[in-house]
Amino acid sequence: MTGLLAATFEPPSTKDFVFGCRFSLSIGSLDLCFNFIILLLTLTTLFVLAFFYFGLRKPKVVPGKWQLLTELGIGFVRENIATPMLGHEAAGFMPLLATFFFFILFANLFEVIPGFSLSPSSRLAFPFTLAMVSWFTYNGVGIKRHGFFGYLRNTCIIKAAPWWIRYPLLMPIEFISNIIVRPITLTVRLWANFLAGHFLLAIFFLGAWFFFQTGGIAYLPGIFSYGLGVVLVAFEIFVAALQAFIFAVLSASYIGQAMAEEH
Repeated sequence: MTGLLAATFEPPSTKDFVFGCRFSLSIGSLDLCFNFIILLLTLTTLFVLAFFYFGLRKPKVVPGKWQLLTELGIGFVRENIATPMLGHEAAGFMPLLATFFFFILFANLFEVIPGFSLSPSSRLAFPFTLAMVSWFTYNGVGIKRHGFFGYLRNTCIIKAAPWWIRYPLLMPIEFISNIIVRPITLTVRLWANFLAGHFLLAIFFLGAWFFFQTGGIAYLPGIFSYGLGVVLVAFEIFVAALQAFIFAVLSASYIGQAMAEEH
């Protein structure tokens, strides 16, 4: 017990998400700060570009390992996301959907890489920016296809509903749900998963470190805590892929609904 009291457990907190500037750049009155999150996003961008560049720069009839991996990834997005949601119009949105999927996937995997141990998705601004790209895309596509008022009519009015609830009740609900809430849910779904994931991994691995430092009989809960942490790492890899898939699928679904002729 004395050993247990001698060690100090420092739980993870919101301070884990606050980073100072590595360096800053001033452009007039605008100060640009390059911090750890910007580093992660820069690395993610480079990884995505490298993934496609080295996989597709010299395509061969009999693909090498890297080309095969890239083609499998693109085929996965086409067959499981774009085509089911968009049908014959899937090809036009493949660049966007593939970028969503791989950019979010690579960014999320930083959560389980030692030395980084944080996903940019755990900071609200990153998933919000992606959600706004999706929001502007599907609304822009819908307006281009149907015109501004035609798009609002298709999106917010349920023609099959009785007239006495169609306009006073269902129209405001549909407007809030389809126009306002969608980017919020896209943001929160991605952000909350990796905020919670960071805290879970930190608690179990910091707990293991605490018990190992304490020594003695505390090694037993330390081993248990470390084992659960390893299991959670595997789970976070699954969640990283799942959330990338869900974000791309929902974006494709919203685009398909925006282009549809009827509600």
